[in-house]
This record gives sequence, structure tokens and C-alpha cells, in this order.
Amino acid sequence: MTTAILPGCEPFEAAGGDVGVLVLHGFTGNPSSMRPLAEFLATDGFTVSLPRLPGHGTSVEDMMTTSWSDWTGAALDAYDDLAGRTRRVAVVGLSMGGGLSAFVAQRRDVGALVLINPLVKPPAPEMIDGLNQLIDAGLSTIDAIGSDVKREGVSEIAYDATPLQCAKSLFEGIGGVYELLDAIVAPSLLLSSREDHVVSADNGDDLVARVRGPIERVWLENSYHVATIDHDQPVVQSLTRDFIRQTVAS
Repeated sequence: MTTAILPGCEPFEAAGGDVGVLVLHGFTGNPSSMRPLAEFLATDGFTVSLPRLPGHGTSVEDMMTTSWSDWTGAALDAYDDLAGRTRRVAVVGLSMGGGLSAFVAQRRDVGALVLINPLVKPPAPEMIDGLNQLIDAGLSTIDAIGSDVKREGVSEIAYDATPLQCAKSLFEGIGGVYELLDAIVAPSLLLSSREDHVVSADNGDDLVARVRGPIERVWLENSYHVATIDHDQPVVQSLTRDFIRQTVAS
């Protein structure tokens, strides 16, 4: 089943110079949360690719037909396509998109990483047990996790429910990413919201402790999880641009 793309959730591409930037959105979200950042980077002359991950930006029912292997496959395909058109590629990801960015960096020669409130660590075993109990009880969805935004009047276009089997697949896949954090050697910029109601700060803590490449962490003081459209949006944009300039474009 494939339904129409929701207005504003379309993928984004921009041709530019010989440095590519792959931009990856989060779980149950879509390109709309990352499009302002992608467009900002495109105006600076980067070649930018912001794909719509399978099952996202259409309907919850559509997402239920997808899993971690679909999202990672799409991320790798988008990276390989961009790498074939540019000299060097940086990868930027929000939330699950951050986990996918780490996944790509563990398998490709990524020029740089920018990880915005990334999910790279599976939840506690008791949470997994609770998830399995809900699935065994016949539930297919739970409440939505999207639109954790502090900025008044701004909301994220995201699904109004969270598919449980997709969440289970995500957590299983992230477990593999977590085990290989020390395989990441690309220079990384970690942007962490001081208050995040979706992804816990220890995801960033473990990144800092375990990746082998140089990593810089900057705290965002006035945004919740979806910092790319929150109060700190200009900070996220300028820090991302400057980091890519310094690490990849120099």
C-alpha cells in the first residue's frame, strides 16, 4: 500500500558544488522538519539530498509495511548516489536520522557527521518488554511522539500515532548501531537540546565516550527535540554549515 505524499513532506534535492550533504529526518516524521536546514545548506553552495524515508510522510498504514532495513537501505542508497556526484559527503541527521547517519558512517567513508538529538542507543530492556506486551495484546499503535517543539505556534508535521512493530524494528536496529559506535571515525558535531522529551541525553553521552573520531558537543538551550524548527533553528543552521565548511569543504 502506498498513499499520496502529504503536502510539505516531499523530498528535497539541490545541485551545488563538489561537497554533498545528505540530510536525514526522524522516525514518524518526514523531510519537512529538515527542509529549512537543507535549503539553508543549499544556499551556501552545497549539493544537498534530503530523501523521504520509506513509509514516512504518507500514512501510518503505509509506514506499517516498512522496517529498519528499508530505512537504512534508503539512507545508504541516497549516500551512494550523492557520493557518485560529489567529491566528499557530510551526513546530517535528526533523531532516528541521527542513528541512520551513524549507521552510514559505520559503513561508508563519510566526510563529517552532524547529529541533532540523535537516537543511537536502544531503550532499557523493561521498555522493550512493555512494547512486546502491547504487541502481544493486539495493539498496533500507541500515542504519537512527534512535534516536541518549544517554540509557540510551530508544530512538526508528523504521524498522529506510533506503529509498534516499526518501533520494535527501530530499537532492534539501533542496538546494532550502538554496538559499533567505536567504528565511527569521521569528525562529528553533536547538537543536544538541554530539554528533550523524546531522546534521552545519555544517547549523546555515549556517543562522546565511544566514537573514535573527533567529536564536539554543543548544547541547545532553547529548543526541545525537533531543534531544526525550534527557537535554536538559526544556531543549528549556522553551526552545521560552519562545521561542514571546516571539515569537508576546506
